[in-house]
Amino acid sequence: MAKEEQTGAGRKHARPRGATAPASQDDAALSHADGADTTDSPDEESTGGSTYLVPGLERGLRILAEFSAREPILGAPELSKRIGIPRTTTFRLLQTLEALGFLERVNGDRYFRLSVAVLRLGFEYLSSLELTDVGTPILERLRDATGLSTHLLIRDQRDVVFVAKAQTHEPMFSSVKVHVGTRLPAHATVHGQVLMGDLSFEELRQLYPEPQLERFTERTPATVEELYGRVRESAALGYALSEASFERGISVVSAPVRDQSGKIAAALTVTIPRSDIGEAEEREPLIIAVCQAALELSERLSYRPRPDDPTAAQARRRPVAAN
Repeated sequence: MAKEEQTGAGRKHARPRGATAPASQDDAALSHADGADTTDSPDEESTGGSTYLVPGLERGLRILAEFSAREPILGAPELSKRIGIPRTTTFRLLQTLEALGFLERVNGDRYFRLSVAVLRLGFEYLSSLELTDVGTPILERLRDATGLSTHLLIRDQRDVVFVAKAQTHEPMFSSVKVHVGTRLPAHATVHGQVLMGDLSFEELRQLYPEPQLERFTERTPATVEELYGRVRESAALGYALSEASFERGISVVSAPVRDQSGKIAAALTVTIPRSDIGEAEEREPLIIAVCQAALELSERLSYRPRPDDPTAAQARRRPVAAN
């Protein structure tokens, strides 16, 4: 299998007590950009002494944190007093947060309340928790039903990232091990082709502007046009199937997981440690089981299946009867 991506933790070098860090031009620019002046040292010291904090960003986040269910509407004078910064600086920060969609004006120009961008961040946070917390028991049930390892993946630009797994207990299948955090190229895997199911051709072209895509096997899409064809095929089926198309001796069945907006949030996968999945009597129940698990997780994320949702249609099918 692909090697787990190694990431190194950044090191923070300690400075002698009493030593000061040299200020960079960027630090000075940020200080002026957020309306701070060099005499505003008490507020700077309130950041806890870290030289890595950006005062303007800290103040903006502190402003957002002042709004609550008990105080949904606040004005610049009150916020200025609470945070301890000049009113002109407070108003510039409020205007910036308004322009970014985090605040909106009420009762004229003097008062503000939280806006939809804050709600969007909250939904993304909840979805990220639900995706792994709610998804893991579903992965485990699918593993127990199939005897195969199951995984949950998300897309990070041109990579797919494994975010949760349920490792099989079957000794004959236990050799397939993928660690959480492992990354694979999205264009070369059916996981990625499933995860890109919402992208238009123009969006896919922006993601892959090069004329030739990197090849891993003879089955890897060579161009963005070929990749788009694979993506649309998987989207129409409601799942994707790979028989040793990315790595020899490994086959997978993958289906999309959608969030409350209907967008693809993840891919749910079973991994088969051989180069083919088998005849219809074996592959059809597996496809149905994967689609049922993906649909269950989507519904847990508040997704309501559309009448034409192909994954939901696959989940409702009955396996082909054995001869």
